[in-house]
Amino acid sequence: MKKGEKPNLVDVREDSEWAKGRIAGARHLGKGVIERDIEAAIPDKSAEIILYCGGGFRSALAADNLQKMGYRGVVSMDGGWRGWVDAGGPVEK
Repeated sequence: MKKGEKPNLVDVREDSEWAKGRIAGARHLGKGVIERDIEAAIPDKSAEIILYCGGGFRSALAADNLQKMGYRGVVSMDGGWRGWVDAGGPVEK
């Protein structure tokens, strides 16, 4: 992202968490619906997808499920939202 690349950045947190703030440019597909909605949102199963949640647990579970669905470029962001904010990454509300 520092190089200007724009991966598919997906926030899997709850609606209330998303409403308080998010990583700039992220889209929201909550953990409860991501498996249902991912194919419509990102149909390319080879696309680079970075998932994040508050600290990394929910996004790791979601990444595992998406990999089982055939998504090959999906990863979970280490540290999640809290790590991003602590590192001074750009956010939006």
